[in-house]
Amino acid sequence: MSREILLLVDALAREKNVSKEIVFGALELALASATKKRIHDEADVRVSIDHNTGDFESFRRWQVVPDNEYVNEFLEVPLSEAQKDDPEIEAGDSLEEPLEPIDFGRIGAQAAKQVILQKIRDAEREQILADFLERKEHVVSGTIKRMERGNAIIEAGKIEALLPRDQMIPKENLRIGDRVRAYLLRIDRNARGPQIILSRTAPEFVIKLFEMEVPEISDGLMELKACARDPGLRAKIAVKSNDPRVDPIGTCVGLRGSRVTAVRNEIGGENIDIVLWSADPAQFVIGALAPAEVSSIVVDEEKHAMDVVVDEDNLAIAIGRSGQNVRLASELTGWTINLMTQDESAKRSEAEYAATRITFMEKLDIDEELADLLIDEGFSTLEEVAYVPLAEMLEIDGLDEEIVNELRNRARNVLLTEAIVTEEQLDGVADDLLNLEGMTRELAAKLAGKGVKNRDDLAELAVDELVEMTGIDEERAKETILKARAHWFE
Repeated sequence: MSREILLLVDALAREKNVSKEIVFGALELALASATKKRIHDEADVRVSIDHNTGDFESFRRWQVVPDNEYVNEFLEVPLSEAQKDDPEIEAGDSLEEPLEPIDFGRIGAQAAKQVILQKIRDAEREQILADFLERKEHVVSGTIKRMERGNAIIEAGKIEALLPRDQMIPKENLRIGDRVRAYLLRIDRNARGPQIILSRTAPEFVIKLFEMEVPEISDGLMELKACARDPGLRAKIAVKSNDPRVDPIGTCVGLRGSRVTAVRNEIGGENIDIVLWSADPAQFVIGALAPAEVSSIVVDEEKHAMDVVVDEDNLAIAIGRSGQNVRLASELTGWTINLMTQDESAKRSEAEYAATRITFMEKLDIDEELADLLIDEGFSTLEEVAYVPLAEMLEIDGLDEEIVNELRNRARNVLLTEAIVTEEQLDGVADDLLNLEGMTRELAAKLAGKGVKNRDDLAELAVDELVEMTGIDEERAKETILKARAHWFE
């Protein structure tokens, strides 16, 4: 039988294009499985094959457990019994004894054959996947072999890939036999069917298509920085030139639009806006909102948002159909964009001015004239009044050193008092709420004052409840609640 094993291993390794080590491993598992059927299904059996001679040995193993934990006579042995033969053995060790060679018979041989074939199929599949991944192809081209519940199974060389229904471009009518290209979204090694999952809706698909059409990108003369898509309708890509002689937008468009048209044809005629990337976030946002013209822009670094002012004629263009233009611009730049007209901007500024004036008058105990002077000089928070360098404040006409020092002391005292109150309110608040992404101590204190003291309490709130409790805007409230609920779905 030893010679037969060596011949079998050699033949299977060549036929299935897998290493002999894999076949030996599969054969050892198969022999162990067949041996178990002659002893007991729960027995732990190990088979070792000599790779040079083909001789094999079988062993049965037991786990050594404390006497009070002994429950399974087929897998375990009590520590006291194991120590009779080996006084140094400890709980957690394995006990192993050789088995007599067993005549497997027809049923055992059949079971062994099934295990061998399954292991080799798995190894063959893994080898094909490894060969594919080695080529580092981000865009897969193939033919639709069959459709399963709306999903397309695509044959690309030796591999099969899955293009799920939700990763197809809407209204796209794909049929068996069609040639398609798609982006390699992920590898699912646990899938029973195709392990390669594709997408035609991923923003990365558009980026890779442009890289294939525009050689200047692979040459390093320019690069694509970001992409946002509304699949089948519109996409925005941000491009940057690394060479002053290269016009990145014109290069992506191509002669008479040839390059951008080739990409559009691949993604069902999707309109593509090509935007010039900028290291200045405000300039990037202005470009991303094209074709709308921006009148002014205010950046809020803390909220990672921008208030963008456009005139009445440009508002509809900036918003786009169903909010598409502003939504894609926001996804492309990574900034929250708040669009408003000149009138809305003026009203908001007036409201903010009035609110800041009241805060200064009440907290610093000053009159309206002095509050307006501070605001007109650019002060908008108590922190600025408390900690802006003394020399800068002394440059303000109408303020002498005595007044400046008094204002700074009052502001610092208010901030200290508020900090103490905040710490008191945070007493009893769980760390999972305080450590939640985007949570501030001030926001947590407001929540604690309303009885919300842990992450689950926050997760159970509705958006309008959170807005009413804390005064934050609806978008931030929605994001905060989603983050609080994230662990429910992990």
